[in-house]
Amino acid sequence: MSVRVSDRVLVVEDDSSWQQVLAEILTDLNLTVDILGDLESALEAIRERSHRLAVVDLSLDKTNHRNSDGLKVLDAIQRHDPGCASMLLTGHATVEIAVSVLTEHGAFTCLRKEAFVRSEFREVIRQALANSVPWAKVSSNGKAVHAAPEVELSPVSEPSSKVALVIEDDAGWRSLLSELLAEADYQIRICSGFGDALGHLGRERYDLAIVDLSLTQQGGWRSPSVGSEQGLDGYRLLTSTQASGIPTIVVSGVASPDAIEHMYAQYGIFTYLEKQNFDRRTFLQVIEEIQDSYEVVGELDELTDREVQVLSLLAKGMTNQEIATALVISANTVKRHLKAIYKKLDITNRAAATAKAIQAGLLAR
Repeated sequence: MSVRVSDRVLVVEDDSSWQQVLAEILTDLNLTVDILGDLESALEAIRERSHRLAVVDLSLDKTNHRNSDGLKVLDAIQRHDPGCASMLLTGHATVEIAVSVLTEHGAFTCLRKEAFVRSEFREVIRQALANSVPWAKVSSNGKAVHAAPEVELSPVSEPSSKVALVIEDDAGWRSLLSELLAEADYQIRICSGFGDALGHLGRERYDLAIVDLSLTQQGGWRSPSVGSEQGLDGYRLLTSTQASGIPTIVVSGVASPDAIEHMYAQYGIFTYLEKQNFDRRTFLQVIEEIQDSYEVVGELDELTDREVQVLSLLAKGMTNQEIATALVISANTVKRHLKAIYKKLDITNRAAATAKAIQAGLLAR
């Protein structure tokens, strides 16, 4: 008989995006997650109940990257919950801090957010769980024998043929976006500046681009309105992604409503996501929509140039006779083209043909 003394995991992290990522991974492993974002609430939680595992960020103050309250959390775990396996996951640790975390503060490991990979993190969790005390098995003689439960890991898949370019100068956001894209089965290329990004765009074909508008860390940026794009190199890169036909998601926090409208109209971006309100599920849903859209674009490759013209005019609501007049062909020829279009796209009516055209962005093109 197995007895679960505790199946709770403590996450101490002040960044909501990272809270969401960690919570999902741990919940998928059937663990109950307590998420806290500051030192005081973390210390209270440690005193109130035991945890099997703790994932702690070093800095718990968004305004001060030198903050190291995470070390105090690790020390409290050592004192009040010694059976809990703890790990530090941070983007601000030096080599010296990493060593002290392991030797002085009792952590199982120290991980860098910049190098975060979901599958590797799951493996570290499995190893940490094997070293935690709160899980026990009762032997036939009634004595408790510590044992870790089995944790199933996702099988390693073949490398994806889809390639995404992430253009972002913030290491934390690069790591988060890369992790989500990997989950969506993309190979990932990362660059942090305008020149590097421009080189990537010139060397390789991409299926997706994620662009931050502001690629400088010098501060003082202002939210641009239409016509005031100077100083934001991301706008210049949107011109390149548009010219290359790469579906582009802008993930930024520096654009006004007018500027966002301008990006849709001028640069043909697929969507704009605000960093301030970023939601990983929304991001993954947008990725799925892009994949669906460009699968339809692939279907249109089966059509001749004339058939594409007919389809685009049909999608604009034209009748057969109106299409014939516009293209200077007969109405019977239009009917033959439509019959060929329906067969190639595996559809049966004008409504379905219109939907295909819209999904492929044919009207915009």
